[in-house]
Amino acid sequence: MKIKSFFYILIACYAATFLRLFINNDFIVSIIGSLLFGFVVAKRLSYSKEKILFNGFFSCFTSFSGFMYFLYNILNQGDLIKFIILSNLIIIFNLLTMCCGFWISRKIT
Repeated sequence: MKIKSFFYILIACYAATFLRLFINNDFIVSIIGSLLFGFVVAKRLSYSKEKILFNGFFSCFTSFSGFMYFLYNILNQGDLIKFIILSNLIIIFNLLTMCCGFWISRKIT
């Protein structure tokens, strides 16, 4: 990769981090990220644009740590059933949202 591509990845990371702080809700960030991820996957962009968006923007915007911290707090409270149900629901809901983003992208173009 060229230095120019690294610069674009850094800009994408900065924009994603700013949006993440602006929204400040892990569930909403996760849903928006899944929808946009599905939308971008359907577009079939060039290799460099995919690297910029997937490695730069989406990796900073939809951080896994917020999701894990939320589930850790539930597990730490000793509620194993709630932990299992919520972790499965969040994963399934994000997959469905990503599929909706993919479908919307295909319908638009």
